[in-house]
Amino acid sequence: MAEVSYPRQAARTLRFSLGLPRNFAVCSGANRILFLRSASGEDRVNRLWSLDLESMTETVLVEPADLLSGDEDLPPEERARRERAREAAGGIVSFSTGAEGRAVAFTLSGRLFAIPALGADPVEMAAEGPVIQPRIDPTGKRIAYVNGGALRVIEIDSQQDRVLAESDGPEGTWGLAEFVAGEEMDRPEGFWWSPDGRSLLVARVDNAPVQRWWIADPANPERPPVETAYPAAGTANADVSLWLVSLEGRRTEVVWDRVAFEYLTRVNWGPFGEPVIQVMSRDQRRALVLAVADDGSTRTLRIESDDSWIELLEGLPCLLSDGRLVHSMDDYEADTRCLAADGEPLTPPGLQVRSVIEVGERGVVFCAAEADATQLHVFRWANGHTERLSSEPGIHLGVSSGDLMVLTSRSPDRMEVRTTVLRNGEVIGGVASVADEPSLEVSPQLLVVGASRLNVALLLPRGHSGGSRLPVIMSPYGGPHAQRVVASRSFYSAPQWIADQGFAVVVADGRGSPGRGPAWEKSIRGDLSRHALDDQVEALQALGAEHPELDLERVGIRGASFGGYLSALAVLRRPDVFHAAVATASVTDWRLYDTFYTERYLGHPDEEPDNYSRSSLLDDAPKLERPLLLVHGLADDNVVVAHSLRLSGALLAAGKAHQLLPLTGVTHVTAPDDVVAENLLTLEIDFFRSHLGAWPIAG
Repeated sequence: MAEVSYPRQAARTLRFSLGLPRNFAVCSGANRILFLRSASGEDRVNRLWSLDLESMTETVLVEPADLLSGDEDLPPEERARRERAREAAGGIVSFSTGAEGRAVAFTLSGRLFAIPALGADPVEMAAEGPVIQPRIDPTGKRIAYVNGGALRVIEIDSQQDRVLAESDGPEGTWGLAEFVAGEEMDRPEGFWWSPDGRSLLVARVDNAPVQRWWIADPANPERPPVETAYPAAGTANADVSLWLVSLEGRRTEVVWDRVAFEYLTRVNWGPFGEPVIQVMSRDQRRALVLAVADDGSTRTLRIESDDSWIELLEGLPCLLSDGRLVHSMDDYEADTRCLAADGEPLTPPGLQVRSVIEVGERGVVFCAAEADATQLHVFRWANGHTERLSSEPGIHLGVSSGDLMVLTSRSPDRMEVRTTVLRNGEVIGGVASVADEPSLEVSPQLLVVGASRLNVALLLPRGHSGGSRLPVIMSPYGGPHAQRVVASRSFYSAPQWIADQGFAVVVADGRGSPGRGPAWEKSIRGDLSRHALDDQVEALQALGAEHPELDLERVGIRGASFGGYLSALAVLRRPDVFHAAVATASVTDWRLYDTFYTERYLGHPDEEPDNYSRSSLLDDAPKLERPLLLVHGLADDNVVVAHSLRLSGALLAAGKAHQLLPLTGVTHVTAPDDVVAENLLTLEIDFFRSHLGAWPIAG
């Protein structure tokens, strides 16, 4: 059998994510851990599994093929939810459990299924379909879900189904997150159960104020365009309100100044005290943390402000068991994003908190970076002390409940992703992975370079021993709130394959990337172009000074999304440094991107228009003098294809030759089939070889 190429293997395995255990639910009451995993590294169908913590044996609880007679048929709302979540797998992609983990709910093809008790078989519920985002209440007795914009609830035992909040028109929905919440706020939820399971907090979204765009499929002109409500920068957002809804259907609106604070950014109804919400002004410089009373009234727990923007962290704000409000706080004197309670720091200077995993009786479990921003570790704060729970160097993520934790660990020394189970900090077992590993040897060099101390990964072709000089391909993301240089070997298989085609590949994180303190992150406010480009140039030139095998007279740059924007920016504004670029799914005009992301960094376009002008690529079109390939999916509803089309039009008007490759049926995240994926990457390599040359690899 012929060896499968790396690009085809990466596509078939969804970048080697298939077969990895994921979506862990720690069920201490049932002494088990639930998780999802497909059957192999090329199988896209997730099964629901249970790990018994007494015997440490794994059991398949749900095999989707046993419940479906054919292929999955996803409702449009579920497809949209998966697009926002960057979900490309199939089968069971999420599930919900009660507090004890004895009952489970999930959907397949918009149909609702439940496992009513430990050891029981899955049962299809008599719910109104298609079912979106089912969630079991903490008592494990009933399931709330969304259908047709209405919030409904069904009793697990009797299967009695009823409406709690009826949709009041095509523009109004109950229980679903609006576009910017799912895409930019890391708030995919639209409703939240009370701890006693007797009521819910429910977001009502009115999309009527939002402008309409249409996503067409030119390859199939018989199909009508898809209408989408897209809140571009400077235009109206959806009108989002929050309601207390009882199981009897009584609805009480939660009251705050929704004109001054139009964004609902966080809702946390934890086990300690009242529900807590965070609401934010449109400019994201002011926020309120509010406690919600039974009558819908609110009282202010904290007023937050920042001259740049207020950072959102997963899991915060919420209440500690002693009633204090735990939240994040940017300490500018110590240049530290710390964990705090009622305004007082809990964690030490230099420990950059990234997310909170659990707030419970045993304290706060969270992820943070220490002095080395390329690493991420799991910590616990309790009783005034902070301890690190992960040990080996690398990237660690966790899920915890009480004395149990599931730790997922990536290391700079291996490709394997390991999952371990800990009780009271001691390893008691693990969860197996059946993921494939790349059919190549990956050897990144993690370096710190330049006056800005930039984190950089350098990958050279296998077999290159020095001497001959290598053309360079920079492969950044380069945008805010994203990190590509990390202490995990498994992150570098694609850059290594590109290097093996005869290039030196450089991945560099610049200003705006997380883990280095608020001053570093927020220095980009007002200009998304200058620092992003300057830092890539600094990284390249600093590397070139230390590594003479890098030929800085032959430099290409490639990237997608913000990385695509940065790639096009590079050849337009610094043709003296960059000699060819491939820009995929690129933002070219920030007025076409969404409100929450864009206005965080550039402000409102009517109030700070110069920020948009200096960050746009369109006026730079006449400057193009280097080869540029634009690639864009026609079905992209996040960075719409108009971005690349407008830049292409401006280039044509300026008489500048370039290439444009439209991808039929491809969204912002949809992975094409393995043959197309291989051909796309091969096309990129051929493009760079034709304009930069390549180091000849023997054999």
